[in-house]
Amino acid sequence: MIKLPKILCGLGASLLALTVGLSAREQFNPRHPYTHVLLISVDGLHAVDLTNYVAAHPSSTLAALSNQGLTYPNALTSAPSDSFPGLLAQVTGGTSKTHGVFYDVSYDRTLFGPGSNCQGLPGWQPAFDESIDNDKTSYTAGGTLGQPLTQINPANLPMALTNGSCVPVYPHDFIKVNTIFEVIRRHGGRTAWADKHPAYDIVNGPSGTGVQDLFTPEVNSNDSVTGQDATTGFHSIERNDLLKVNAVLNEIKGLDSTGKNQVGVPAIFGFNFQSVSVGQKLAKGNAKDPQDAGLIGGYADAVGKQPNNGLQLGLDFVDAQLGAIVAALKSAKIERDTLIIVSAKHGQSPINLALRQAVDDTPYTNAPGFAASADDDAGIIWLNPQQQWGDYLAAKNYILSQKTALGIVSLLDKDALTQLYQNPFTDNRTPDFIAITTHGLIYTGGSKLAEHGGFANDDRNVALLVSNSALAPRTINAPVETRQIAPTILLSLGLDADELKSVRVENTQPLPGFDRR
Repeated sequence: MIKLPKILCGLGASLLALTVGLSAREQFNPRHPYTHVLLISVDGLHAVDLTNYVAAHPSSTLAALSNQGLTYPNALTSAPSDSFPGLLAQVTGGTSKTHGVFYDVSYDRTLFGPGSNCQGLPGWQPAFDESIDNDKTSYTAGGTLGQPLTQINPANLPMALTNGSCVPVYPHDFIKVNTIFEVIRRHGGRTAWADKHPAYDIVNGPSGTGVQDLFTPEVNSNDSVTGQDATTGFHSIERNDLLKVNAVLNEIKGLDSTGKNQVGVPAIFGFNFQSVSVGQKLAKGNAKDPQDAGLIGGYADAVGKQPNNGLQLGLDFVDAQLGAIVAALKSAKIERDTLIIVSAKHGQSPINLALRQAVDDTPYTNAPGFAASADDDAGIIWLNPQQQWGDYLAAKNYILSQKTALGIVSLLDKDALTQLYQNPFTDNRTPDFIAITTHGLIYTGGSKLAEHGGFANDDRNVALLVSNSALAPRTINAPVETRQIAPTILLSLGLDADELKSVRVENTQPLPGFDRR
């Protein structure tokens, strides 16, 4: 029997032991039990951040939402904890085991490079981030907001052989299972989402049509004040986040995300905040923004009770914008009919900055047969598919020989990865190795204070709050996962959660203690 590292015990148990099926069989009915679900990801928000903020700010919006809802302090996001699998957990009900996405920049053994016409040997690292935009310097990404496919340059996309033709692979083509947006739309509910890159076309699901109104301003675009990447300043990231907040405020009024057309309030809608994530990662403010003067990021203590002023700014900004959204719901008289779910795609590691270690990930590239890696605070490695069989043992031994230099605590190989996900020798996406690293390690040559993507508790233990004015406040200490959000959303709209493939295959349960009304 394979013995998994202690850090993965929760992951292994969650992937293998959620065995209670779902039985709701109702069709979509906008009067039962909720009319709308508003899903909000505050990227980077740890469970402890939510607890500490509510305790320190009892008059805040987050406190008010907590006082009329269920709080889950032991919620875990996906592993790996990158943004793509983190969000896909919430909208598919599954993990990389079924949806097949391990990172926004990952690897596929069957794909070909952009412009290759599918010539040569297969195996490519698709980058579904700002690099596929028409113009990553503009918040419109060189297209029309609300129409993400106009923002993506197909010449930047990987290629696949499909029915004898070589075609570009859009992000929605990359996911292997359906999403809540596809299910809800099929039952007549309007769908909307807003996120940080046009590459979030991936939430459309394999149909490519799950989200009717997908609003994707580019987060790495040049800010209007600094002229630099919006993620390089505490205030510039807020200005970018406000684009998405305003889109949701339009949707609450029954308009589309741009505010131009009357379309009705979506059954499912939501967006992500980046301000907290940037506040956790950014060492200091942008010198070109006078408002950033004197601001620093991260935490001043080891347990997250004392955010530095840059991070505190982000937390307060998020709370204020949540207040504006709740006020809009009340003004539209749909507050009681709207279930609000606040969570996070990922956390950020380390909280305790004394643990931070900046490490060079170059040694991974010297492994025999190396093809690609995703290295933030874990090492995720793929070998060239043509060399996989011949070089596997040599690659494993080489990586183990670099444990000290790379800060590796344990190395998951084919046997462990097969148990957790799929067999890398038969699956086109599963990595060949995943290196679990020392808590606090970041693969970077820069000044960022924290990262995500790995398996540490700081990466995975995220905020999770389900709120409605009709719910009595409760704290549910049972271990849960953010993938349980997806069946909870469908059940709250009176739909069958088993319509999600990942829910069926992984037997994902709705959140415990959740009463649909």
